[in-house]
Amino acid sequence: MHTLDELGQLFSQKFSVNHFPDQPQGLYEPNNYFLSIGGKRIRPLLVLMANELFGDIHEDSWKVAFALELMHNFTLIHDDIMDDAPVRRGKATVHELYGASTAILAGDVMLIRAYQYLNQIDISYLRVINEIFNQTSTEICEGQQYDMAFEERTDVKLDEYLKMISLKTSVLLAASLKMGSIIGGASVRNQDHLYQFGLNLGIAFQIQDDYLDCFGDPEKFGKMIGGDIKKNKKTFLAIHLQNVANETEKHELQQLKSATEEKKVERTLAIMKNNGVDQWAWDLKQEYFNKAMYHLEEIAVISARKKELKYLAEFLISREH
Repeated sequence: MHTLDELGQLFSQKFSVNHFPDQPQGLYEPNNYFLSIGGKRIRPLLVLMANELFGDIHEDSWKVAFALELMHNFTLIHDDIMDDAPVRRGKATVHELYGASTAILAGDVMLIRAYQYLNQIDISYLRVINEIFNQTSTEICEGQQYDMAFEERTDVKLDEYLKMISLKTSVLLAASLKMGSIIGGASVRNQDHLYQFGLNLGIAFQIQDDYLDCFGDPEKFGKMIGGDIKKNKKTFLAIHLQNVANETEKHELQQLKSATEEKKVERTLAIMKNNGVDQWAWDLKQEYFNKAMYHLEEIAVISARKKELKYLAEFLISREH
């Protein structure tokens, strides 16, 4: 079996091929640029790791890993357009450099290329892999729509936000694991436990992300804290705060929306701490992480084979940036 670092290096080597033709340059150059920015590549690694739980990595897992990484990048290109984000991973976004129309087309052809890789896999499981891929792609779009709709609402409930995060973030992690396990020959029971492992890990990961934005160390986090607060963004912490704050605090929070960014962040964080929101978020993250680890333990393979997946999960949840 490979270590996580070894798999990461292997994937980087294999994925560094040119996935697109040279012409028309105006269409394909933006995608080559965006892929060159890199990223964590977590989703393709989960495909490979899930396959390797049950046997040697099959060539088809590399194709599915390629497809998932391209599909993920397609969603990022389009998300950046919708958010009008100027920067992604410290670099200019595709629409910022090449214009929105080109970015839309580039994202579209990125997804088409993903399907081309997917359709090269063995016919014996092509249909089920396609079904999971299509269902997951649909759910990601649903999650994005919920996220946009929540921006216009002031009454978003915690369970609604949880559903949105599951669709927008967690299902892709879960599907990556399930597809890899199918190619590896896993039983349906093992496939389901891996899916639930990914689903709960994804939720814990998002809670950690929300927590770090408010309570992370700026030097380790790599950016100033309070970015979500400045944008009045709905997060696990913001929604819970509305549930536990008293009427005076709620009134102040409403007034803070028009305050200077520095005051808004400082006072909101103080009100959060006063209501124990920081500890609540930490405990909630641990709850979902524990659920994820339960499902990992339930997978019927020897513990030694789960070592790298456990290491990756712990790394994602204990990270400080």
